[in-house]
Amino acid sequence: MMRWERVGVNGGGGPGKRWGHTCNAVQGGRFFYVFGGFGDDNRHTNKIHVFDTVNRIWSEPLTKGALPSPRDSHSCTTIGDKLFVFGGTNGRVPLNDLHIFDTSSNTWISPSLRGDRPNPREGHSAAFIGKRLFIFGGCGKFDDAEIFYDDVYVLNTETLVWKRIVPSGIPPSKRESHSCSSWNSKIIIIGGQDTSNYYQSDVHIFDADTLSWCKLNTTGQILPPRGGHTAVSLGKNIFIFGGFTDDQSLFDDVYMLDVGMLSAAGIWSEVIPTGEGPSARFAVAGDCLDPHIGGTLVFIGGCDKNLKALEDMHFLHTGLARGDERDERRLEKLSLRKQLKLKCQEQQALSSPYSNALTGFNSNANVHHQHTQPCRQNVYLNEYQTPLGKKTFQAKVTKNFPDGYTVETVIDGKCLRGILFSNKPRPNQTPCNDSIRNMGSGETDREKQNGDHDSVREVTRPSEANANDFQQADVSGGNSLRNEAPVEDATAETTHEVHGVPHDVNLESSMLTDAVDRGTKVSKENATATTDS
Repeated sequence: MMRWERVGVNGGGGPGKRWGHTCNAVQGGRFFYVFGGFGDDNRHTNKIHVFDTVNRIWSEPLTKGALPSPRDSHSCTTIGDKLFVFGGTNGRVPLNDLHIFDTSSNTWISPSLRGDRPNPREGHSAAFIGKRLFIFGGCGKFDDAEIFYDDVYVLNTETLVWKRIVPSGIPPSKRESHSCSSWNSKIIIIGGQDTSNYYQSDVHIFDADTLSWCKLNTTGQILPPRGGHTAVSLGKNIFIFGGFTDDQSLFDDVYMLDVGMLSAAGIWSEVIPTGEGPSARFAVAGDCLDPHIGGTLVFIGGCDKNLKALEDMHFLHTGLARGDERDERRLEKLSLRKQLKLKCQEQQALSSPYSNALTGFNSNANVHHQHTQPCRQNVYLNEYQTPLGKKTFQAKVTKNFPDGYTVETVIDGKCLRGILFSNKPRPNQTPCNDSIRNMGSGETDREKQNGDHDSVREVTRPSEANANDFQQADVSGGNSLRNEAPVEDATAETTHEVHGVPHDVNLESSMLTDAVDRGTKVSKENATATTDS
């Protein structure tokens, strides 16, 4: 359950009431920096304040170097231990200067820039991918008239050269007061105010690898149109808080967009945290404090409906983990290749003759039995090769008995069958020849060490409602199978419930490697199975 926490501060101090400021976490959320904004004294500021999330103390560091001019509605992007501040407004004119604050030495740097720099603007967005800082949209002035932008500029943060790019695809409409987040090599633009003063809730994706735009289809509890909101990313989830809409009403709601599978669609959901959250507001600043404070976001300040600056600070404890972005991207790529892989596997299975099958063994005997009966190939079309060279396949449970069960599959056109025995006692069960297919997600010890939290799935027992479940085995030592609900693209036949199908199965890699290479015997030492009642 997600919950709000109003943050108490030890010793007072802090940036005070302000809106249009920025908030950037460094050192994994150990500290965050608040810069700029417009205060309750009706003045812009260029002061910087630091919050220690462990001791919950504000400080105002003594800085070196030339300070940026006071401003609000700028962008501030964390790049390592440096903060890149661009643009904004001083209340009279929009700005297009760039300043860098080095948090390790509390030094302001005004770098010498080259190239085609963006026009002065405020209410734009910025995102950092690789070594490039991307600037999109915003609002400027031309002959004292307001002008909106839909252009994209890139700053190489190593050479400090600006470049305007012309992406392919259809860009978002010209807008300002939108939000911008990044996921892998994608930049996600959400909502904002367009040139006709309409507020949007559309989602657009900019691919930083291909320099192309596309509009993301979204489902679920769609975000109401708004501008002036704040977006904070936590792994593949983007949290939207606050903002305002065309009837001048303000929001205090929280929405979450899951962008883990951008090739399909984004999924919106409204979040109802417990506890007392922030009041309705816009121009609030926020960032993610994960992993230092796991799954926690911070929101500070903003402007209320009476156009008064606010200073309260809240943590949103989501209970979620950031996850491994590289693994999410791998899963996305597998999804994109799914139809082609299914077609290739089907053609391979239909064109290849059956060969020697996987052998089974009895725990009380050393006699191995060859199974040469043909098996139905259309069950095993989701076999694929993982990036690490591990072969993953779907195996059908053909028979269940007290000491184990039999399985069959097709690998490289070869029909393989075997018997797996349990090394744990379990209650006597009635043998059943009916089959059940359970989809499992293999997870290696290496993946766990890399922090792949998203790969851990909930274990469910087979039931009559899940008669079309599949069982998937990862051919790697020590990988476990977890029973899950069937996936949409699984090729399944009508089956019946089999009681006592084990929750977890471990297959040693040598067992299946030997079987595939030789199509002959498999020793008892090379295969184990564990069962849970």
